[in-house]
Amino acid sequence: MLHLILCWHFHQPDYRDERGEYFLPWVYLHALKDYSDMAAHLEAVPGMRAVVNFVPTLLEQLDDYGDQFQTGRLRDPLLSWLIEPRLEALHREERLALLQDCFRVHVPTMLDPFPAYARLHALWKMVEASGGAGAEYLSGQFLADLVTWYHLAWTGESLRREQPLILQLIEKGGGFTLDERQALFRLIGAVVGGLIPRYRALADAGRIELSATPHSHPMAPLLVDLAAARQAQPGLTLPRAHRYPGGALRVATHVQAAQACHQAHFGRQAAGFWPAEGGVSALVLDLLEHAGLAWYASGEGVLRHSLAAKGYDPGPRADWLSQPYRLDGQSLVGFFRDDHLSDLIGFEYKNWHSGEAVRHFLHALEESHRAAAETDPVVTVVLDGENAWEFYPYNGWYFLSELYQALASHPRLRLTTFSDYLAGHPNAAGVLPTLVAGSWVYGDFSTWIGEPAKNRAWDLLCAAKAEYDRVTAAGTLDAAAAAAAEAQLKSCESSDWFWWFGDHNPGDSVQAFDRIYRAKLRTLYGLLGVLAPAELDVPLSRGGGDAEAGGVMRRGGTG
Repeated sequence: MLHLILCWHFHQPDYRDERGEYFLPWVYLHALKDYSDMAAHLEAVPGMRAVVNFVPTLLEQLDDYGDQFQTGRLRDPLLSWLIEPRLEALHREERLALLQDCFRVHVPTMLDPFPAYARLHALWKMVEASGGAGAEYLSGQFLADLVTWYHLAWTGESLRREQPLILQLIEKGGGFTLDERQALFRLIGAVVGGLIPRYRALADAGRIELSATPHSHPMAPLLVDLAAARQAQPGLTLPRAHRYPGGALRVATHVQAAQACHQAHFGRQAAGFWPAEGGVSALVLDLLEHAGLAWYASGEGVLRHSLAAKGYDPGPRADWLSQPYRLDGQSLVGFFRDDHLSDLIGFEYKNWHSGEAVRHFLHALEESHRAAAETDPVVTVVLDGENAWEFYPYNGWYFLSELYQALASHPRLRLTTFSDYLAGHPNAAGVLPTLVAGSWVYGDFSTWIGEPAKNRAWDLLCAAKAEYDRVTAAGTLDAAAAAAAEAQLKSCESSDWFWWFGDHNPGDSVQAFDRIYRAKLRTLYGLLGVLAPAELDVPLSRGGGDAEAGGVMRRGGTG
C-alpha cells in the first residue's frame, strides 16, 4: 500500500505598514480566489485527506481583514476603491494606482476569458499610449467597472458556481452601480470571514491536519547561523556581518508565537511544521524538538545532500525518498518532499488537459510504489496552495476536482497526514547520521543569500537587530513600545523579502518588495526611537528582470 501525504502551504508575508495600512492586497485576493476554492475541493470529497499549513502572518491578516469588513474602517486602498461612491473624484496619482493594480492578472486565464474586462484593458492601452495624463479623461464609470471586474476575476471558481451575485455581475458586463459594488464587497467579507472556521471544521472532522510555520516565515537556519549557507555551497559569498545577533533565540520566539497563534485560531497547537521554505539545519531541528514538535517537512535536495555527505549510496531514488527520517539522537521525524511530483502540479500541469494530468500523476505515483523497497512507502508532496492556480484554466477547478476524486477512490493508495502516518508507523523513520542545511529550492539557500542585493539586505537586518538589542537592553521602551518593536522585528525577519532581491525576478515585484522591506526596517528604527540610517533610502536591486503578467507574485511550487 502506497501512502500519500499531500501538504498545501498557505502563506502571505505581512504587507502592513506602521499605520496598519496595506502595501499589497494579496491576502484578501488569494482568500477570495484560492483559499476558498481549496476549502471547497476538500469539502466536496469526503474521502480526501491532506495537510494544510497556515503561516501565522496569513492568519493574523485574515483576522485584520475581517475587522475591516465588520467595522468599515478600511486599510486597503483597493478595497476602498471598490466601494468608493465618487471614483471620478480620484486625483491623478490615485487613478494611475487603481489602473495599475486592476490589470495585475495573468491575462490568458484571468482577463482574456471575460470580453468586457478585455475591452477595458484595450481601452486603457489606447489611453496609456497618450501618456499618464490620459488617465484623467477616463470616467468614473470606467473606473467602477474596472475595479469590479478586477475583483470578479479574483473570485474562485467555487464562488462562481455557488453565488448568484457573481454570475449576475459577470453577465451584466459593465455599468456597475454603487449598490452592486457594495454587494460584492459584502460577499468578499463573508468569504474572508468564513475561511478559518471552514478549515477548522475540516480539521475537527479528521479530514485534514493543520500545521504551521514559525511566525513570520523566517529563514531559520540563516538566522541561527549565516554560515549554514555554505554547508550545501562551500564557496558561497556571505554578507559582511558574521552572524545575525541572537538568532537562535529569535527562531525560538517565532516558533512560540506560531504555536500561540495556531492555538488561538484552531483550538490546538500544531504537531508539526513546514519551516519557511522547507529550510532546516541541525541546530534548527534541535529548536523544533525542544518546542515539542513531532514532525517537520523539508525538501528532497536536503535529504539528497545529507545522504551524500557521509559517502552513503542510498540506492534508487524511490527507496531513500519513500520513508521519513530522524536525525541521529533525535525523536523529531522529518518528511522530504518529492520534488518531481510536487513540481508537476506546481509548474507543469497548468498546460495539460485535466484528465490527462490526473492520469499522468497517478501513473507517476504507481511507479514510485513499484520501485520502492519499503513495506509501507510514503510519498510526500508539498507545494504552494495559492499561486499556481491562476495559471490553470478555471483556477485549477477541473484538475483538482478530478485529482481528489481519483486519489480518494484509488484502490492501492492510502491518503494520510504526517501525524496519522506516524501514529500508524511509529518505527518507520530511518536514521540520518548528519543533516546538511538547505531548503526546498535546490537543497541550498542561494535564493535568499549569496547575491549582492541579498547580502546587503542581510547586513541591513543585522545592523537593525544590533540596534534593537541595544535599545531593549537599556530598558528605555515602555511595554507597549517594546511589544510593537518585537512585532516589527519579526516582520523584518521574514524570508520573503530576501526571495525577491536580485535582478532575475520580475522588475515591478522586485521594486515593490524592496520598498516594503526598507520601509519595515525604517519603521523598526522609529519604534526604537533611533534615526534610521540613510542607506535605507537606497534601493537594494537595480530593478529586476522583465515583469511577467503584470507582476503578480509568482512562486508556483511552494514557499
